Parts: sequence; structure tokens; C-alpha cells
Amino acid sequence: MEVAVRELLIEKGVLTADQVRRQVEDMDSRTPARGAAVVARAWSDPVFHRLLMADGNAAVETMGLERGPYKLVVVENTPDVHNVIVCTLCSCYPRWLLGLPPDWYKSRNYRSRMVREPRAVLREFGLELPQDTTVRVHDSTADMRYLVLPMRPVGTDEWQEQQLGALVGRDAMVGVAVCASR
Repeated sequence: MEVAVRELLIEKGVLTADQVRRQVEDMDSRTPARGAAVVARAWSDPVFHRLLMADGNAAVETMGLERGPYKLVVVENTPDVHNVIVCTLCSCYPRWLLGLPPDWYKSRNYRSRMVREPRAVLREFGLELPQDTTVRVHDSTADMRYLVLPMRPVGTDEWQEQQLGALVGRDAMVGVAVCASR
């Protein structure tokens, strides 16, 4: 069906084949590496960190990244608070920073259970948090997306942004995992 619609749009002059190709290339370039670069910059640059926490959209724009059509809210993990993201209605997700959402993120099981029993769900992902750590679940909306700023791994103080970015996985930016130094 997609092929038929695409061909019809091109045939009718609504889009050109080149426009379609560029859009596909743009979508393919959206990977968790974009979000990892944002996290690494926040870990490395205190001025950027403050901007990211105050205005996620403005911060990603300073890196030359598309801000997306939504408000980006960044929540920071600390030793006392662990943040995790869910979209209970569907699968709202910052695709422009993290690429396509994983299947588990879109599943009814994850969407319904994360808000009711977050610690149990996190354990299923292999993440056991201390009992005194507060778990905050953030529900994305039609016009707002969240990004978790994970804690910087211990022992990486002298690391460059590129090295730091390699430590950051998609799951840590959703909050179902943490970053560990390698």
C-alpha cells in the first residue's frame, strides 16, 4: 500500500522521488546516537547542562539537531531519584533523538504496568534500584516528549564527549537501564 500511495503522490506531482528519498534518509539517520550525543554534551558542558534542563528544545538546537515538533522535557537521574518514561495512551517517543521506539515501549504490557509497578518492570529489564531511591514515572503526551539524562558513570571525569556518548544506550535515555563505564 505504501508503494502505491508513494507512486501516486509522485505521479500527481505532490512529491518528487528526490523528496521521498531525502525523507527516508532523514528518518534512517534518526538513531539513539543523537540522544547519546546530547547526554554526553550535558555531562561535559555545565552551560549546556543548565540549558538542557531549562529548555530541552533550545539545547538540542544548539547542537544542530532538529528539535522535533514537541516540547522536550529532560529529567535527570540522581543517586536519590530514578526517572523512567512511558506513554500510557500510545507510544509517544522522541523519535528525532532516539530513532524508532522499541517494540516493548509500544506494548500494552509496558504502558500499563510501568505506572502501576515500576520497580517490578525495571527488575524485568535487569535494573534493581535501592529501596531508598525514588522512582518517578513520566507519561509522555501528544505535545510533550521526555528524555532521561542518566547519571554519568563513575571514573569518566577525564573522558571526551565521543567516549562518553559510546556509554549511553537508548534504554538509559528511557530510564529502563543505567550507563556503566566500560
